[in-house]
Amino acid sequence: MEMSREILVAGVLFFVALVFLYHRSTIAKKLPLPPGPKPRFFSGNGHQLPSLKPWLTYASWSKVYGPLVYFRTFNTRFLVLNSSKTALDLLETRSAIYSDRPRAWMLGVLAGRESAVFTVSFSHPRFKIYRKLLHSGLNVRAVREYSAIQMQETKTLLKGLVQTPENFVAHIKRNAGAVILKVAYGYQVESHDDKFVRTIENAVKFFGAVGVPGRFWVESFPTLRFVPDWFPGAGFKRFAKQIGREVGVIERVPFNWAKEQITSGNYLESFISKNLQREVQGPEMEDILRWCSSALYTGGADTTVSALTAFFLLMTLYPDIQKKAQNEIDRTIGERLPTPEDFSSMPYLSAMLKEILRWGPVAPLGIRHRVIKDDIYDGYFIPKGTIVIPNIWAITHDPEIYPDPEVFDPNRHLGEQPQIDPLKFVFGFGRRGCPGSHFAEVSLFLNISSILATFDIKKALDPEGNEIEPVVEWSSGVTSHLKPFECRIIPRSKDIHEILDLKTE
Repeated sequence: MEMSREILVAGVLFFVALVFLYHRSTIAKKLPLPPGPKPRFFSGNGHQLPSLKPWLTYASWSKVYGPLVYFRTFNTRFLVLNSSKTALDLLETRSAIYSDRPRAWMLGVLAGRESAVFTVSFSHPRFKIYRKLLHSGLNVRAVREYSAIQMQETKTLLKGLVQTPENFVAHIKRNAGAVILKVAYGYQVESHDDKFVRTIENAVKFFGAVGVPGRFWVESFPTLRFVPDWFPGAGFKRFAKQIGREVGVIERVPFNWAKEQITSGNYLESFISKNLQREVQGPEMEDILRWCSSALYTGGADTTVSALTAFFLLMTLYPDIQKKAQNEIDRTIGERLPTPEDFSSMPYLSAMLKEILRWGPVAPLGIRHRVIKDDIYDGYFIPKGTIVIPNIWAITHDPEIYPDPEVFDPNRHLGEQPQIDPLKFVFGFGRRGCPGSHFAEVSLFLNISSILATFDIKKALDPEGNEIEPVVEWSSGVTSHLKPFECRIIPRSKDIHEILDLKTE
């Protein structure tokens, strides 16, 4: 009798669930899609999509259609989130269904990169393994172990700025690559023209070549992947293979080098050495470590270069802010160089770091998400499989949460009522948030504070001695960079050679 009652209750609950799901599905199909520009019948909105700085176009569309902007290219649906509320509501609160990645037919399937950390599916067995490994190598305790590496490479950066200040971007690139390569592989970068840095930099450039919606028909019509390589119009397949070869060096070359060093017994401790010795050996684990270690570089080096380049420009444009930050450094540490332990003692520097990343988010459109089932939000129907793009630039330049967003002002992150912390957005969302965010913060703090402790950064001068106003112009790509500009980098102390242990002629 008791068993029959339980079966009856279970049956009623199952029936109610079916009715609810049917009712919800019926309502969903009657709801409108989110608003957006009017598409053409067959090709959709491909003709309206920009190839340069798409975040600006999406932000302008949001002024017409609202924070949710929907468009499609052929049968591929896109939803751009242009406000902090929509991004947090969907990518954070509903992360269980918004944490997948769209299947990238060009960069993933045809180029052989479906196992990459940043593009692997949320449902793939490797996803949790990747996150666990990266967290173990990038958590707060692990980052403390990298302090010596970071401080050594920061000192090398400062020496470079003394010797050839006009090459400041090259010094930044060397610093970013050197820190990551040593942490990940135990590899010591010796020069700007280092073979690993040069090889990986060239490979990273290919990522931006496949990111424009609608550029490759195979993304909307996956069956095109079966077209023979020699067939007329199959150039996209040959291009995908080229991308696979060029970008694949990021995983292969430094990992193979590190493995050889570990086998020989002549190596520096690193992310690879710790895990190769600790984990169960085998091709599967080696492949996992290969992808994880490369993610440290692709996720950290280029973004660091973008942020530090923006820092140099902003210091030329806002000398009063530069002076205020230098005063805090001088009060806190005196004449020594900063260390990671000083971070918590410098609130203005911390606010400056946040403001740099808000003013110039390194990845303006983040990395795409994909909704894994039909959803309803704010009265709109969001179909399963829709590719969701967080417009981080639009969020960090939203005047409703950041008044006068084009103005660089660290004070907006200080006081009893600071504006919303931009680090909630710039490092990604939900279960796809960047596992290296703390490592990035510490590296940026150490470089920025050390540079300000030892140098004044000023506008360049023309031949007549007049200041040159730098042009603020950003490149397009997954990571956005400021276009070249000049500035003067002047040592604050006559004793800088002694401080940095530099030999004088």
